[in-house]
Order: sequence, then C-alpha cells, then structure tokens
Amino acid sequence: MMTRAPKRIPEDDVHDFLGRLGIREVNAGAHAGRPLETHGETVASASPIDGREIARVRLAALEDYERVMQVALGAQARWQEVPAPRRGEVVRQIAVALRARKAELARLVTLEMGKILPEGEGEVQEMIDMADFAVGLSRQLYGLTMQSERPAHRMFEQWHPLGVVGVISAFNFPVAVWAWNAFLAAVCGDVTIWKPSHKTPLCAVAVMNLVHEVLEANGCVGVMSLCAGATAVGEAMVNDGRVGLISATGSTRMGRRVGEAVARRLGRSLLELGGNNAVIVLDDADLDLATRAILFGAVGTAGQRCTTTRRVIAQKGIAPALFGRLAAAYAQVRIGDPLAEGTLMGPLVDTGAVEEMMRALETIRAQGGEVVYGGKRLEGAAWAGGCWVEPVLVKAHAGMAIVKEETFAPVLYLLECDSVAEAIALQNDVPQGLSSAIFTRNLLSAERFLSVAGSDCGIANVNIGTSGAEIGGAFGGEKETGGGREAGSDCWKQYMRRQTNTINYSSELPLAQGIKFG
Repeated sequence: MMTRAPKRIPEDDVHDFLGRLGIREVNAGAHAGRPLETHGETVASASPIDGREIARVRLAALEDYERVMQVALGAQARWQEVPAPRRGEVVRQIAVALRARKAELARLVTLEMGKILPEGEGEVQEMIDMADFAVGLSRQLYGLTMQSERPAHRMFEQWHPLGVVGVISAFNFPVAVWAWNAFLAAVCGDVTIWKPSHKTPLCAVAVMNLVHEVLEANGCVGVMSLCAGATAVGEAMVNDGRVGLISATGSTRMGRRVGEAVARRLGRSLLELGGNNAVIVLDDADLDLATRAILFGAVGTAGQRCTTTRRVIAQKGIAPALFGRLAAAYAQVRIGDPLAEGTLMGPLVDTGAVEEMMRALETIRAQGGEVVYGGKRLEGAAWAGGCWVEPVLVKAHAGMAIVKEETFAPVLYLLECDSVAEAIALQNDVPQGLSSAIFTRNLLSAERFLSVAGSDCGIANVNIGTSGAEIGGAFGGEKETGGGREAGSDCWKQYMRRQTNTINYSSELPLAQGIKFG
C-alpha cells in the first residue's frame, strides 16, 4: 500500500477560494432569498484532511426554519403558475452558474468531506447533468387520455405541483443529492427547503449562494432555500404538514424515524437509505475487469458511498486467484492528500467514522473473520486530523452477523460459493437491497441474475460494478434501503400530484357502471 501524507493547505488559499464562493468567516445557516441572521449554535467545519477549521456556520434554529418556510410558501404560490418550460430555463441558468464555478465547488467538496478531487469534480458534474436532465423533462410532464365508458365524455389525467419539498441530504454527497431533488422539483413547480448534513454545511452554503444569484435575476427568489440546522430543525420539517414530500438520504436508522413520522401525518416520503452491495464473480468471469470494478467500488470515496461494494461472492474455482489479485491491487492504492493528483483514497469524514470502523474490525475478528489486508489506523504528525485508515480485505463466512450490516468505511468481505444459485442467495440474504453486480461471460447466468428470481436490489448490473450510477436510470433500492427512486425514467411524478379529470360535452348525465338513479 502506498501512502503519501497530505500537505497542509495554505490558509490564504483557503480563504481565497471560499471568498470566490461567497463564503466568509462566519456564515448564516439559512438562506431564503438572502442569507438570514440565524439563532442556532455556531459550529466549526473542519477538514478531515488535517483537522483544521475551514470556517464557522451559525446554524438555524426553529424560529429560523419558520421564517424560511414562510418565504417558501410565498414563492410556491408564484412559482407554480410559471409555465414548466420557463421553470426549466431557470434551472438551465443554474447549470451555467455551476459550470462556471465547478473547480471551486469541487475543491470545497474535497476539502470539507474528504473525497478525492476527481470524485469532487464528478459530483459537481452530476449536479450539472441533473440540471440538463431536468430542463428536458420540463417539456415532458405528460398526462394520459383514457377512454370513458360514458358517451360524449372525455377522461384524462394531469399533474400539478406538489408544493413544498423538504430535502435532507447526507455528508457523502454533500451537493449532488440535493440537486437530484431540487432541480426536478423546480421544473415540476415545487419549491424546496434543504437541510444539509451538519458535517458539510459549507458546501450547502456555497451552492445556495450561486443558486440565489440566478433566482434573484429571474425574479423567483425563495424557490430553493437552505435551512442548515440541528436535529430539531430536521424534526420540525419532517413533522410539518405544509411539506408535501420529504426526500431523505442517510442511514436506515434515520430513515425509519423519518418514514414513521411522515406516515403519521399521511405525508409522502422518498427514502434513500443504507446499502450492503455485493459483486458476484463466477468461474468464467474476466478477472481483470472484475478486479478493477471491485477496487473502485470498495475504495472509492473511502468506502463512504451507499453503493460501495461491501461483499465479494466468488465461485470457488476462481476465488483464490481473484482474492490474490485484489490484495495486489490494494497494495497499489495511494492513500493521501485528496487534492493531489494520483491519490486514490482520502480520509474518512471524521474521527467518529474511524472509531466505528475500528469497532467493526473487533467484531469481525470476534465472529471468526480474518483480516487479510489493511485495516490499520494511520497515525502520527504526518496524518493530522485522525481520519486516516487503510482499506480492509476480510476473509469472511456467511454465518457472520456483521456481514449483514452496513459499516460505512472501506471494509470489503470476501466470501466463496459453489454455484450461481448459491451466490444469488448469499447476495440477497441481507436486509438492504440497493445495488448489485455479477461478472460472467455466460448469458444464462447473467439473465438468471436479472430475472425475478435473481437479484432483489433496485440496481442490478452485469460486468460493471455496484457504484457509479448514471442519472438516466432510476436510482434507489428495496427492503431497508427504503424503496425510493431518484433521477431517471418517470421520477418526476414523485414531485407532483395526479388529478383525474372527466369532461361531459353532452346534455345527458349518464352514470358510470350503468347505474340508474331517480
């Protein structure tokens, strides 16, 4: 394994690029047309690269949430009357603004969250791509015409804006997940209130600064608002009957709380929760292809993606060769400064994530697992901040309870199987159901994996890994992953309400089902 200690970023450089993103030393954690003076506690955003404080954010309190909500409700009344293609034009302009600041935003994502710079750039590009996707959809919010059983009657469905959409995002994709929701909601005629992760507030502030300039120029201030607050703010949003849809990304534990609260008020929720994703590798697979896909899936974002590859299920005939290749590949992973070219893995998001990983390794050993590569905490003056670890390969067995849990860190379990049927059964034998993949040259095996008796995940791939979904396809999973879908296909329908209409253009009044009344 190749390690390269990160270099401390000059403080003047940090302030320079934060300034270009409109971020000053102390920033309000609420933004509804303009930055609001907030009344919550002030928190420091520290970089996991070296533990240094980047800036401070004064969080929003409950009273600030109510102010943001009032602005959002006022904006909703105006925005829903704007023609959808015109709403798409505003989103297009936001994409232009994001393109102009892509380099700075990507650098901030890396600095505050810790993912390597190419991944930070990819995340900002995902926002831009999502905006382009939403612009196209703004002219395609289709309804259907149905045949009525009554003569001289026309039936059709149409879609209306849902209203206020609350977006609760996680630290690992501090800007992209918001964009998935906000841009589609905007073209559908909804306004959004964003509660970002408390671990990455600066990314949210920077994005909202850019977005506000576009909204103000188009006379639609308040269509997208920010309310970065503590847990109480999130709970207020989740329980607020004025919020038509809550889109929440995070752990399964968090999703249960959100889902139950929204269900109690008969609201709508879109949940993107935990993943425990497996790659099946059969005896006839291209091992070079599989190794490269597994490496990115397991090590990318330091194992902190919901689509991270967490299990490899290899057929026994090729398992030794595959596991050997993976160990050799892990030995070449460059850990270090995520802003430096050539680095493949940066730090975990904070020291709490490191402690969680270390506890998981203790449990792994207690349950009979064998750490065959990595797993050390990188310490010393060269690794300031305490967020640095080696990725881990674990020889595991199906009876280990921890294999069925999601550890949000670069821990990869290696399991063996005899057949494709056993491999699919092992893959599905976990509570989560987000992403899955199989590597095989056998068409029958591939089709079996994709059949109704195959993978039970929302995403199933053949000869590519579990991570790196495109926005053209619906993203989300089943079981404890929450059942939500974002991007792709007809996802826009989640942000609208359906209305069925019947028009009688005769002087008669026939009833459905042939009912005679009176």
